[in-house]
Amino acid sequence: MAFLQWRRFLFFDKDQVKQEGSASPLDSLCDLNISVCSCGKGHLVFGDLDGNVHTLNRNLQLQSFKAYELRVTHLYQLKQHNLIVSVGEDEPGVNPVVKVWNLDKRDKSGNPLCCRIFRAIPGNKPTEVTCLALHESLYFMAIGFTDGSVMSMKGDITKDRHCKTQVHENSSPITGLAFRQVGKAMYLFVVTTDDVQSLNVSTKDCARVQLDQHGCAVRCSALSDLSQDNQFVIARNDCVYLYQPDERGPCFAFEGEKKIVHWYRGFLVVVTKDSKGVSRVNAAGLDKDSVDMNILTIYDLGNKLIAYSAPFPDVLDVLAEWGSLYVVTGDRKLMALQERDTQTKLEMLFKKNLYVLAINLAKTQHLDSDDLADIFRQYGDHLYNKGDHDGAIQQYIRTIGKLEPSYVIRKFLDAQRIHNLTAYLQALHRQSLANEDHTTLLLNCYTKLKDGSKLDEFIKTREVIFDVETAIKVLRQAGYFDHALFLAERDQQHEWYLKIQLEDKKDYQRALKYISKLSFAQAESNMKRYGKCLMQHVPEETTNLLRRLCTDYKAASAANMHEEGLVDDVNKGNAEEFIHIFANNRAHLKEFLKHMTEVEPVCPMGVYETLLELELRDWVREDDPRLKLELQNRLMKLLRSGVFSNDIDKALIMCQMHNFKDGVLFLYEKAHLYQQVVQYHMDNDDYAHVIESCKKFGDKESGLWEQVLGYFASKEENCKQYIMEVLEHIDSNNLMLPLLAFVISAHEAVTEVGVAISKQVILLPANKAQSLCLDLAVDIDQKLLKESSHLQYVVALSHHDVVAVVLQL
Repeated sequence: MAFLQWRRFLFFDKDQVKQEGSASPLDSLCDLNISVCSCGKGHLVFGDLDGNVHTLNRNLQLQSFKAYELRVTHLYQLKQHNLIVSVGEDEPGVNPVVKVWNLDKRDKSGNPLCCRIFRAIPGNKPTEVTCLALHESLYFMAIGFTDGSVMSMKGDITKDRHCKTQVHENSSPITGLAFRQVGKAMYLFVVTTDDVQSLNVSTKDCARVQLDQHGCAVRCSALSDLSQDNQFVIARNDCVYLYQPDERGPCFAFEGEKKIVHWYRGFLVVVTKDSKGVSRVNAAGLDKDSVDMNILTIYDLGNKLIAYSAPFPDVLDVLAEWGSLYVVTGDRKLMALQERDTQTKLEMLFKKNLYVLAINLAKTQHLDSDDLADIFRQYGDHLYNKGDHDGAIQQYIRTIGKLEPSYVIRKFLDAQRIHNLTAYLQALHRQSLANEDHTTLLLNCYTKLKDGSKLDEFIKTREVIFDVETAIKVLRQAGYFDHALFLAERDQQHEWYLKIQLEDKKDYQRALKYISKLSFAQAESNMKRYGKCLMQHVPEETTNLLRRLCTDYKAASAANMHEEGLVDDVNKGNAEEFIHIFANNRAHLKEFLKHMTEVEPVCPMGVYETLLELELRDWVREDDPRLKLELQNRLMKLLRSGVFSNDIDKALIMCQMHNFKDGVLFLYEKAHLYQQVVQYHMDNDDYAHVIESCKKFGDKESGLWEQVLGYFASKEENCKQYIMEVLEHIDSNNLMLPLLAFVISAHEAVTEVGVAISKQVILLPANKAQSLCLDLAVDIDQKLLKESSHLQYVVALSHHDVVAVVLQL
């Protein structure tokens, strides 16, 4: 990508470094004959052609010491250690000497301590040093030479002992060196004028890999940072290339004759020669000299922009220290390039509506999620105002979790942009940040768009979390019953599933089949809730399910029970609790109850009572004698089964209400109500059965014969035959005193039979006769007095005479 296509910004402020506490420019460098520069550990370090090394601290205080007799050619200030490694000359000729200076220690002269000195001679013949590289571990150092040799050292660089040296030959002069550690391996990038290669200096054989067949000039290489994966950067006149230890990476078409390449906090700093010179007037104002100008450009490779570009007169070097860039110019001025803060840079981009760049910049500056979300919102607002709703919604989606969803929803509801709103709501659900209202709104969007595929995708994926009950309600209201059923069945919303099947789809068979798959407890509760509806439309199937439910129920789908984690401790329902379901279906109710009484040895009392009532009703209504007899036999079988032994009253009342004679009599007898048995026959004037019942139960119930004698005596018709039979039975069995029999017959009615009975009275002892006569005198009613001359006479007598008369009779 040509840099001309990249946008240019002024992300750095340029200012000349001033004296501390003064507005005057720093002049301490003006008299230095600078030959080389370096920086690190809080210092800017300069070497001059007089063999001196100068250190400038943050307070802009310059300290100097004599390092070489002739000149300093190379300096390397480590970043993490207060050490300087220098290369220079102590005597005429090509005779480079390497010295290691410890700035924390001083010698007797007060200068930094020189802890190691050795000559940089790769072979037998001295050659000029071109570049120097060290690793911060103080264990690796490399020196490059003009003859193509690379001298690599492994060991403590501050000591001569235990430091091993290897020489690697190349055919072209060495122009750049850099160390890079990958895991436990240490690689040395080597660039010449003709190629680029990497050496694995952590191995014994120092395996070499050629990365490119083109090299670069001296000072035109640098090692990037993590923003570019610590790649090795070289700059040629046509392009800038990046390399990994084993391959070549991307390249950037930055044209121009490269002079210096430097890497600074994610930026690539390139100094190029300007083809146009700048004229300046000499002190006399007569002659004009041409000053060589350089263009310093700062590239942001990650964001594809130029962060700064400006001309500088003859740049000697670019240094990075104290959080700023420093440019050392040919006229020994120190210019500071201070990077603007992130917010200022973002404001510049916002003003130009460069939101994409702003977002990329914010990411590289590691802004927190709240700040990023605010940029996304601003970008979304910008696109929305431009009418780019599709682009706007994509930006709003990126604010989810930070921006209140109602901010976005209101915009697109007002604009009637359902497609965009749908996309936003989908993203909201995918991030599990949607509430019930959002689910309702999204489903309404789907239904309005009639987008069945999207609706299917939404409800059938497990990745999207939403309130299932809300979704079912919305889908049901919109008429998407199948989708609602899918959700209800998948999430075991049994009540909703059955509501939809029964109330909306009217698919009673499926509803019943669904219930049969549920656990016992769920099946039981749902049959109690929906049983009437199911009985009305699918009575046969409903009855069969109820049979299973009240006998030995097992879910139709065993897997269903395992999914729910339910274990049925009780798997039999109470049949009595389901009787109300058959309210309008007597036939199936009767079938169900009969089944229950046949299968289950013990049923609730309500089952037997309901079955008895149903059978009685059918018996009453049946006209066919044969069928009526069958019903009668079934009824008696039920009564004789003993199920009503402890609760005869209800069964008796039902039999009485339906005038089921056999049942009434059986129950009377079962309850030892013998007087009621006789009374029942008397009420029906069934004389034969009256006598028969007395004979059957007379010895069990005292007073039956007296009751029957009074009954017959009260009859207006001629019951002489039955009375005589009663009296004979009474007489033969000594069941009643003769005079009491006379009193009963006389009291009930004065008949010829009564008179005849009175004449047959057997004489009693005086005391008993007297007592009976007195009772008789009191109890005889007016009718008896009028119609019985004998008794009138008796009553008229005195007390003493009554006894005499009775005795006489």
